[in-house]
Amino acid sequence: MALVHNRFDDQTIRMSEATAGDFFALLKPRVMSLVVFTAFVGMVAAPATINPFLAIVAILAIAIGAGASGALNMWYDADIDAVMTRTASRPVPSGKVTPHEALTFGLVLSALSVMTLGVLVNWLSAALLAFTIFFYAVIYTMWLKRWTPQNIVIGGAAGALPPMIGWAAVTGAVSFESVVLFLITFLWTPPHFWALALFKSQDYERAGIPMMPNVAGEASTRRQIFAYSLLLAPVGVAPWLLGYTTIGYGVVSLALGAGFVWYAWKVLRMSDSDRVMKPAKQLFAYSLLYLFVIFAAYLADSIIERVFALGGA
Repeated sequence: MALVHNRFDDQTIRMSEATAGDFFALLKPRVMSLVVFTAFVGMVAAPATINPFLAIVAILAIAIGAGASGALNMWYDADIDAVMTRTASRPVPSGKVTPHEALTFGLVLSALSVMTLGVLVNWLSAALLAFTIFFYAVIYTMWLKRWTPQNIVIGGAAGALPPMIGWAAVTGAVSFESVVLFLITFLWTPPHFWALALFKSQDYERAGIPMMPNVAGEASTRRQIFAYSLLLAPVGVAPWLLGYTTIGYGVVSLALGAGFVWYAWKVLRMSDSDRVMKPAKQLFAYSLLYLFVIFAAYLADSIIERVFALGGA
């Protein structure tokens, strides 16, 4: 770990050589795109309307806030990112961006995103965004990630909040429907990341991160993945059962949930001697599809319902 810190010691006195692309990579654009999408679904599903200009401002502020979280995470995690094959090429451990630049970039974007959302939209959504940034950058990154194998379970709250932020941006409040959207992503997070941790356990071990397979063992992790999938499947269907969506969403969510449980079952049945871990890789890939499609179905259902409501009026 000391070697990693020494690698950056001389970078505080040189002119920055980072490109715009390097700073963009600090934002974790793939994660940011998912945050923006789920926040947008929350905005569209909310039972109110918002000025189109303010809607664009809200989405941009949420995107910038999510990116700021990513930059702060990369700043703090530079030492462990450097020893993991999955993250070694990130801007800070690769030397493209200095730790000081990443920290400054993250702090400026954090303040900008929260103040913009608060001043131009409303302060509840801004407070939720500020809490999300703080929870991810401080509670998860600086504490939970290196301290407990439950890091993903608790830390998953940060990634699950964007639909509530989008909802609050439109309504100025939080409802039970937005909480259900939160729960879908919250319960999705552990099986998604534990599937990754199963076939990347050596990476996490080198970095000293107490992921579930490295602490509790692979068999226990597989059981917990399956248990969370059994919780996620009905929660994914809950919006239809509670009357928030039509049967169209209900059918899609039922099929997606069944698929998630099936792939989790295959992971549960994996042999302890399986080093290829194809079922875990399949679940990881399917989980990404699951989250995108279930929120896309929710979005489509909300749009269609509004169109019919306008037509009926």
